[in-house]
Amino acid sequence: MASSEELQAFSAEVAQGLGINSGNPHDYERELRTRLDQHHLEIFSRTQAETTKRWTYEQEIKRPYFHVTELDESQLTNWQKYLDFEEAEGDYRRTGFLYERCLVTAAHYDEFWQRYARWMFAQEGKEEEVRNILQRASCIYTPIARPAVRLQWALFEESCNRSTVAAAIYEAILIAMPDYQDAIICLANLQRRQQGDEAAIGVYEHYLASSECSSATKGALVAEMARLAWQSSGNSDEGRTIFEDHKQSHLESEPYWSGYLRFEIDQTTTLQTKTAQFKRIQAVHQELRRSSRLSVDAVKNLSQQYLSFLSQSGSPTAAKEYMTLDAEINGPASIVPSMRERNMTTEKAAEKAASLSKANGHPV
Repeated sequence: MASSEELQAFSAEVAQGLGINSGNPHDYERELRTRLDQHHLEIFSRTQAETTKRWTYEQEIKRPYFHVTELDESQLTNWQKYLDFEEAEGDYRRTGFLYERCLVTAAHYDEFWQRYARWMFAQEGKEEEVRNILQRASCIYTPIARPAVRLQWALFEESCNRSTVAAAIYEAILIAMPDYQDAIICLANLQRRQQGDEAAIGVYEHYLASSECSSATKGALVAEMARLAWQSSGNSDEGRTIFEDHKQSHLESEPYWSGYLRFEIDQTTTLQTKTAQFKRIQAVHQELRRSSRLSVDAVKNLSQQYLSFLSQSGSPTAAKEYMTLDAEINGPASIVPSMRERNMTTEKAAEKAASLSKANGHPV
C-alpha cells in the first residue's frame, strides 16, 4: 500500500497520535490503515485535478504518433497552447516531457524545435541540453533546405565561445546551398565579430567571385559589403565606391539597386549637406530607371521607396516631383507615355544647354 519510506513516516505519525503508552496493536493498525487511505485519496484527488486541467488539451490530440503527412492547423495550435499552459505551471520535468511528446508528433516542424531550445536555454545550467536539442533537429529531423534551426544552432555555439563550430555550421549550409544569402551574411557577421571588418569583407568578396551565386544574391552581398565599409570607416564614400565598382555587373539585380537607394537614403545629413544628399538620392533613382535592366514591376517597387522619401524628407520642390512621378508610375496607362515623353524632352533640353555652356560659355 505504500513504499517503505512512506510507511515508516506514517507509522511515526500514527504512533505520535496514539501516544507512547498505547499498546493496543489493533488501534495502531486501524489508524495506520486510515492514514494510508487518506494518503491514497490525496493522490487520487491531486491526480484528478491535474488531469482535469490538462484534459482540454489532451482530448484535442488526434495524432499522438509520428507521420510524414502534415498536421492540421488546429493540432499545431493545440500543441502551442498546451506548451504555454505547462510552461506557466512551472514544473521543469513536466514541461520537458511535454516537449518530447510534442516532438514525436511534430518532428518536422522547425518552430517547435526552436521553441524547445529557447525554453531550455532560459533554464539555468542547461547548455548541453540546448546543444542536444539543436543537434537532433539539425542532423536528424529537419532537412538542410530549411536551415533556420541550423542558423540558431550556429548562434548558440558562438554564444558558448565556440566560433569555429559556428563557422563550420554556416559553411556546411553553404556547401549544400551555395546561393543561400542569409548564411553568407551570417558567416560574414560572425567573422566581423570575431576577427574584424576586413575578415567580413573577405567573406563577401569570396562569394561575389563564386560562380554558384546568383545575380540577385550577389547584388544583396554588394549592398551588405558597402554598408559594412561605410559603418566601419564612418566614410560614406567608401560604400559609394563599392556600389559604383559593381554597377555594370548588377544592372539587372533588384537587391543591388534597392540597397544602393537605401544606402543613400540612410545617410545622416546636416542643413549644409541636405541638398547634396537629395541630389545623390535623386541621381540613383534616375539611373535605376534609365540604365538598369530591371523589370517594370521592380522599377515600380523601387520608385515607391523614392516616393516615400520625397514625402518624408524631400526638398521644397519635392511635392511637384512626387506628383509627376506618382502619375507616371501609378497613373492610368493613357497618360504614362505622354508624361514620360515630356519629361525626356525636358531632360534632353537641359543636357544640351549644359553641354553648350561647357563648350563655349553659351548662356543657359
